[in-house]
Order: sequence, then structure tokens, then C-alpha cells
Amino acid sequence: MSELIIPSNYKPHKFNRRQWLKGTGALIGASMMPATLLQAAMKPMSGDLLPQPDYMIRANFNENPYGVSRVALRAIQNTFDQAGHYGGGPRNQMMDVMTRLHDLPREQIILGSGSGELLKVAGLMAGMEKGSVVCADPTYHDLVNFAERMGSEIIRVPVADDLGMDLEAMKRAIRKDTKIVYIVNPNNPIPSIIGKKKLEQFVQEVAKKCMVFVDEAYYEFVEDPSYGSMIDLVRGGQKNLIVTRTASKIHGMAGLRVGFGFGDADLVKKLNKIKTGQMNVLGLAGAAASYADDEFQDYTRRKIGESKVIMEKMISDLRLRTTKSHTNFVFFETGHAVEEVNRRLKAKGILSGRPFPPFLKWSRVSLQKPEEMRYFAQTYKQLFG
Repeated sequence: MSELIIPSNYKPHKFNRRQWLKGTGALIGASMMPATLLQAAMKPMSGDLLPQPDYMIRANFNENPYGVSRVALRAIQNTFDQAGHYGGGPRNQMMDVMTRLHDLPREQIILGSGSGELLKVAGLMAGMEKGSVVCADPTYHDLVNFAERMGSEIIRVPVADDLGMDLEAMKRAIRKDTKIVYIVNPNNPIPSIIGKKKLEQFVQEVAKKCMVFVDEAYYEFVEDPSYGSMIDLVRGGQKNLIVTRTASKIHGMAGLRVGFGFGDADLVKKLNKIKTGQMNVLGLAGAAASYADDEFQDYTRRKIGESKVIMEKMISDLRLRTTKSHTNFVFFETGHAVEEVNRRLKAKGILSGRPFPPFLKWSRVSLQKPEEMRYFAQTYKQLFG
């Protein structure tokens, strides 16, 4: 489910037919914003302009700007004396957390060195079985890039006019040799979502033909009531489905590499056989503690929400096309080559997202701390307003 937002007085740039987006919608405005977030977005600045920070603002990677929670850091510190051992204890602790959290037996849970390892393992499996992979275009790259390097043909299905994933077109793209249909929900770099009922129906139909891989890296940021996890299908006995999550995003543990997968026991066993990575005890201990730290997760969501409103106001002020974000990043049309946008922002102390073909005049901006996003909005308006 996606909502393409086009200003009423928008003058389109020149696009080829593949890139042209016909959707309609309303300009993001103050009327959409919760009062508390609107107040944060309109917070007066000291002086006329915010000064450039003495560090680079990392708006290029979808990281948690608040890092690892204090609860997780204490757990990591308390595990230092186990760093000389293999990870049996912390691994068991992490598995216990996942079984309680998702009401699944251990046989249906797989741990990975970040969810990225599990994506690559699935890509490896598709290559080993000499099968094709169907995915949205654009979408996150780890699985499809690795599968392609392993010899799989990648069938890329352009997103719909509203920037949402076109599930009907993806179903039509499936061939007899297709081994995996890859769904990122919410998507990345386009922060759109697919509603739970719609995706469940898709999975139940497609899983009769091939494996469905649902990547839920940004699950914790979604507030739309129509959204829901496909782990419910796993719990209900759905075959040919793997769902992944990560501690890299809301838990701020991108550098510690902890990810999870959920599926039927036979599929988990199959993926475990071709896994190559190993978990580290510090990451496992930190993640186990972080998943119990609801206060930190709530704080992160609240602060990211403030930053999102700041960016929505900037996009509204500049009357740029965008789509509603259900993640910790925004995606909007700049009207300029993204390499040029990034070069000029970098000179002002801001790192911004890489190109995502075919949207080469759109920018993905990761939401950092509210004060950093105020500086981003000020700088972007100066450069491109």
C-alpha cells in the first residue's frame, strides 16, 4: 500500500515512459501532522541559521542515530569475559528470546550474521538450484545481487504508478524455473507497505509454486493498522515461506550483525545447511537484552517521528513529489541527478543515499536526530529551493 503525494501546482520533469508516475494525491501538509510532532518540526531555531556540525551527518545509511541502547551495552559489557569462547550460551539466550517473542519452536528459527547473511543464503540456494528470482524494482539488493552472481536470472518487476509493489505483475512474472519471490515490506528505497491481508493472500497463492521470502527489516517502524507481519502465517503452518528481521535498524546494532529468520522446520533446516557465517557472543548478548528494552524502542520511534515530520515539511514547502514513509527514511523527487545532489550536500557536511535506478532524480534520506534533520532541511532549501 502506497500513497504517492503530488503537489497541486507540480510541474513534471521529463521522464521516459518507464519512469513516469501517474498517481495522484495530496500535498503533505500541517493538517496531516500530529500536534506534538508539528510542534517539534516548527521548533524555533537559535539565531537565523543552524551552524554546520563538525562531523558528517550520516543520512546515507538507514541506521539508528541513537546507536545501541544502554541496556544492550551493559549486556555486551557483561559478556566480555565470554569473548574467548564460542557462542553457545548467548546463542541459546537469543533463541529463547525469539521463541517467546514469536511463539515458535527453535526448529522454525534461524539466526544470521545480520539478516543480510540470510538474504545471501537464499540467493545462494536459488543459484545452486539454477532458478530465477522475482522481485520488485527497485528494492533492497542483497538477495538479488548475490543470486545473480550465483547464476540466477533476476526478473525485476517495476513498481506501480503509486510507487507501491505491483503484486499482480509479480505473479505474472513467475516462471516454471522461479525459485524465490522476494518481497521487502516495508520496501527500500521506496518506503511503501503492502497491507497484511493482501500480502497473506499473495503468499498463500505463490508459495504453492516457489519459496516466498519476506524481508521485514523495518517492521518496528510501521504504524499503519492495515500492516502486519507474515510471521503469523509461519505460526499457522505456512510452507515455502521465510520471514526475516534484523537488530540493525530500530535496535541500532548494524555493526554487531544480528539477524533472524522464521519459516517451517524443513525450510529452516535447508537454509542452515548452506549457511557460512558465525554469530558473535557480544552481538547476541546485546540483541537479547535490546529486544526486552521497550523503552528504547519507543524512544527511537518517537524521535524518528519528529525527524520525519521535519522532512515532510521541507518536502511540502518545496512542493516535491514523494510517497508516504513507513520507515526510518524518506524518498522524494529532487529534479536533479542524485550524484549532484549528494556532492553538494557532502560539501555541507551531509552524506545522502546512493542512486536507485530507475529513480535517478529521487533521493533516499535516512532520518537522523531532529536537530540534524533541521540542518538538513535548511541546507537543502539553500542549495535546491
